[in-house]
Amino acid sequence: MTKRTIEDVNVKGKKVLVRCDFNVPMDENQNITDDIRIKAALPTIQYLLKNEAKVILMSHLGRPKGEPNKKYDLEPVAKRLATLLHKEVVFASDEEVIGSGTRKAVEEMNNGEVVLLQNVRFRKDEKENNPEFAKELASLGEIFVNDAFGTAHRAHASTAGIANYLPCVAGYLIQKEVEIMGNALKNPERPFVAILGGAKVSDKIGVIQNLLEKVDALIIGGGMAFTFLKAKGYEIGTSLLEEEKIDLAKELMKQAKQKGVKLLLPIDVVVAKEFKADAENKTVTVDHIPGDMMGLDVGKETIEIFSEEISKAKVIVWNGPMGVFEMPAFAVGTEEIAKAVSANIGTTIIGGGDSAAAVEQLGYADKMTHISTGGGASLELLEGKELPGISAIQDK
Repeated sequence: MTKRTIEDVNVKGKKVLVRCDFNVPMDENQNITDDIRIKAALPTIQYLLKNEAKVILMSHLGRPKGEPNKKYDLEPVAKRLATLLHKEVVFASDEEVIGSGTRKAVEEMNNGEVVLLQNVRFRKDEKENNPEFAKELASLGEIFVNDAFGTAHRAHASTAGIANYLPCVAGYLIQKEVEIMGNALKNPERPFVAILGGAKVSDKIGVIQNLLEKVDALIIGGGMAFTFLKAKGYEIGTSLLEEEKIDLAKELMKQAKQKGVKLLLPIDVVVAKEFKADAENKTVTVDHIPGDMMGLDVGKETIEIFSEEISKAKVIVWNGPMGVFEMPAFAVGTEEIAKAVSANIGTTIIGGGDSAAAVEQLGYADKMTHISTGGGASLELLEGKELPGISAIQDK
């Protein structure tokens, strides 16, 4: 990584502002239901504590729409973090994020102590990347560490704005994300296979175009596969279709052919009359999809072909489920692909979002080389885009 990291600066006795991604799911009683993002921030926080920094953490949570909202209070995060770190985490609860209480808490810090600020999105200035708010945040610290990969694709006050006022370095999580994803794209071992799923082609156009330049094989499943099948002339019943993207799908298939990239689409699918968990379903080949039915998962033969291709790969990037995996009847494709990826001994990268959730739920997480913590950010990285939160980090 050519960016400066926490190991490139002296943090002893310094007030270090760290942007984390503590945007964790909670139930209606504000109990955290999954703390993977909090755990992902621990290596950076622990390094700073060990090196006697004063650690000031900030994050957003949910979508409070730029105003204080108890539902998105970060107090539960402070408590969970204290448990994980085995030490007190002072929660600065000022609703305006930086008020007299927060300033006092920061002024009274000793080396090796932790303060967590209130949800930065309680201020509309955060998403507007307001320079005044960025300056206020910066005034609390001496060094800025960005470790929030999940929001690195957003130019907000706490992810990019602060870097105009403080020296900015990367934490371990951002370093790991950029190195692993970056290397896979820049200089992959071959064969390099990408698996794309999810509902829409339109969400992944840039990704497909960028990956066609780099991969040996591209596997397409999920709802987005039906626009490609339609482009090949198949009747797809009532399956998800982006009518206006049919020509683009044709063009992408043509490009794949010209570049010698193997583009794999489903050859059989699981269909049902309704988008319902208990809808009666059956498996049909893609040239026999009934007019009144919709495809909700890939079929057994498709799974075999996809798995065979996955088994040969040295590097795999996977983003997006193969079917409606929230419904058990239509989760088999995603489960089987997760199993095939987990059995691969090469480099396996799961690009955040639903595929990360699926891999976690199925218990394959520890078999993957890397599971990205950022859905949108990892997609933009796969598109080859420069992310604002990462370009704000100083070069070495």
